[in-house]
Amino acid sequence: MNSDTSLTFRESALRAIEIERDAINALLSRIDDSFVKACEAIMACKGRVVVTGMGKSGHIGNKIAATLASTGTPAFFVHPGEASHGDLGMITGQDVVLAISNSGNTSEVLTILPLFKRMGAPLISMTGNANSTLAREAVANLDVSVAVEACPLGLAPTSSTTATLVMGDALAVALLEARGFSAEDFAMSHPGGSLGRRLLLRVSDIMHSGDQIPRVREDTPLSGALLEISRKGLGMTTVINAADELCGVFTDGDLRRTLDRSIDIHATVISDVMTRNGRTIHEDQLAAEALNIMEEMKISALPVINREGLLTGAINMHDLLRAGVI
Repeated sequence: MNSDTSLTFRESALRAIEIERDAINALLSRIDDSFVKACEAIMACKGRVVVTGMGKSGHIGNKIAATLASTGTPAFFVHPGEASHGDLGMITGQDVVLAISNSGNTSEVLTILPLFKRMGAPLISMTGNANSTLAREAVANLDVSVAVEACPLGLAPTSSTTATLVMGDALAVALLEARGFSAEDFAMSHPGGSLGRRLLLRVSDIMHSGDQIPRVREDTPLSGALLEISRKGLGMTTVINAADELCGVFTDGDLRRTLDRSIDIHATVISDVMTRNGRTIHEDQLAAEALNIMEEMKISALPVINREGLLTGAINMHDLLRAGVI
């Protein structure tokens, strides 16, 4: 492959990106009263948003429906061809229909419009032609027209599908914020992925508890504390007083600093060299918060306490890694 060919590839790609960038920028002036009406219709909906579209518009519609559903607006996609052969039974008058067609005159979509009207389901359109049948029949039309497709032949939907996708994202985000949808709400619909683990997993779900907690009394010789660190394998030990209250921690880092002072590990008690008032985390906090504390403090383990301030566990970076929080 010669350099001229490589240059042509890059020029074509850059031109396509610039054209699609311009198509997205053009949407800024179209977040208008029609957009607000579309949002209001969906917010008032007692059912679900039914997204439909044919061909490439259908592929984009599938993604828009998925984004709406994962951000607090119940939605699903119906293929307009299948709708004419039984899938209309999935739609009720309580729903809102979001129909996507660049031309606004896609026959498969227009065929089922009278049935939406008979059901009483409000219609929102997303078209590239504000004078089309689909746009005229809608309570709100979202203008996704483009000056030119990125495809040099002007045939393959490129800029138009990008503009439609971005308008769908804008709609989903506007609705998300209007509903007060939270990160935890989002995690509830994404429990299987790493994001769900970060937003749902609690410290209590993965901490070491009971006999697995490294702990010594504050009058324990330093040598005994080192044995406890080795036995429990968390790179630290907690230090408790006679009332079983947490009064300090001793970590691998503390050990290095202690050895630099030439201290006798058999004669020195742990309370003389432990870190007092160290960072802790509550057992009902998110595991992701434990990760944030460790990264901020540049430490690898934390004691875990309950609401009464009593020691109930210990957690380290390896626990977070195994749990998929990192």
